[in-house]
Amino acid sequence: MSPGRRFLVFALLALGSLAFLVPFYFVVNGSLKPEAEVASGDFVTPVRAPQFANYPRALGPEKMNFWPALSNTVVITTLTIAGQVLSCSLVGFGFARFRFRGRSILFVLMLSTMMLPAQVTMIPVFVLFRSLGLVDSIWPLVIPAWLASPFYVFMFRQFFAQIPEELLEAARIDGCGNLRIYWRILLPLCGPVIAIVAIYTFLSAWNDFMGPLIYLNDPGMRTLALALHAFRGQYGATDAHLLLAASVVCMLPCVLLFFAAQRYFVQSVAMTGGK
Repeated sequence: MSPGRRFLVFALLALGSLAFLVPFYFVVNGSLKPEAEVASGDFVTPVRAPQFANYPRALGPEKMNFWPALSNTVVITTLTIAGQVLSCSLVGFGFARFRFRGRSILFVLMLSTMMLPAQVTMIPVFVLFRSLGLVDSIWPLVIPAWLASPFYVFMFRQFFAQIPEELLEAARIDGCGNLRIYWRILLPLCGPVIAIVAIYTFLSAWNDFMGPLIYLNDPGMRTLALALHAFRGQYGATDAHLLLAASVVCMLPCVLLFFAAQRYFVQSVAMTGGK
């Protein structure tokens, strides 16, 4: 690539990055301003005297009640990630390494469920969990993750299918059963896939709003998304600067996770079956 074209590519990438960073700048800038400046719509002017006190005020029990919502979100997110990784990898291992009649039909049928919108199954699933007495608990948000997701099953299945059969045969000669091969050999090899599934699941569970809105009625069970929504509905018109501060704190883990896990996105594209 010539120097001129390289400069043009980097310039376009820089402009695109700046365009995506503008909303973040508005939110962070507004979270550090006094109430009067934010109420007047001034999100562009740089902060002259940062109001760091906005953050503890926004997260306090009289406003957002941040810490109970954070603990609920962490518990739900952790259980959801564990369920997705274990269930999807186990189902993917079965589709990739077991030969049985109707395997291809079942795999295509599983993938076809991805075409169903979530709104189609929302009411039947709610009726099911209500009949089981699980409404107003975290279990309706966690149990579906332990039943495998078709997209993540497809990722694990494609990875397991690339692993040489000789590696598994050597393990069987040493006396390993199927579960031990899955747990001791295949699962440690698919680090990039586990990382990608964990990242996407974390972002989905951390930012989930519809699920907690449907199943969690107790204010003490609120997640961060619900607590932020309640803050906006109750104080957003008068305390917009505090709402922006709470928004910054809620989105900070997602931003940090993205920067920390960029290399796993690259590895997932070039993942191989051997080390």
